[in-house]
Amino acid sequence: MFTEIANAAEQAHEAVTEVASRATDTSEGVLASLGINSTLFVFQLINFAVVALIIWFLVLKPLTKKMSERQDKIEKSLIQAQEVKSNLRKSEQKYQEKIDQAKADAAGILEKAGIESKELGEKMKNKSKEEIELLVQQVKKNIQIEKQEMITEIKIKAGELVVAAMEKILEEKIDDKKDKEMILRSVKNIKVLL
Repeated sequence: MFTEIANAAEQAHEAVTEVASRATDTSEGVLASLGINSTLFVFQLINFAVVALIIWFLVLKPLTKKMSERQDKIEKSLIQAQEVKSNLRKSEQKYQEKIDQAKADAAGILEKAGIESKELGEKMKNKSKEEIELLVQQVKKNIQIEKQEMITEIKIKAGELVVAAMEKILEEKIDDKKDKEMILRSVKNIKVLL
């Protein structure tokens, strides 16, 4: 880098000296009339060119390079920010779609559960009715059986009472055979009365 600067400074110095030698011939009279020393002016011009080249190669060129790199970084960052922003929008849309789908699924499940609960309630209601009807029929049968047993028991007791009353009336004990016959006739008569 320094060699480039030195080469550039040499070339500038040679160019300036050549120009200065030509100019001194023709313009020595013009510069002198303005109060300018031409050799001093040429050296100042060379010094200015060297300083300008040094500043260009050591300061301005790296500075512009850094600024260009920085600008590229900023542009890349802006592009990445836009990509992140668009990805975020897409993610939000997908998230919202999933939420909407979940809501729709939940509503479907609730509706299905409601229908199933109604069906289950109807089944349980019908089953309870059937069980109650069976229970009522069983109770009716039991009542009928108990009624028959009570009627039979009443008939037997009534027959025994009749026999006991007859014994008192006749004041004699009837044998077992006559006793059974009399009970059967009394029971038949009671059936007729009932």
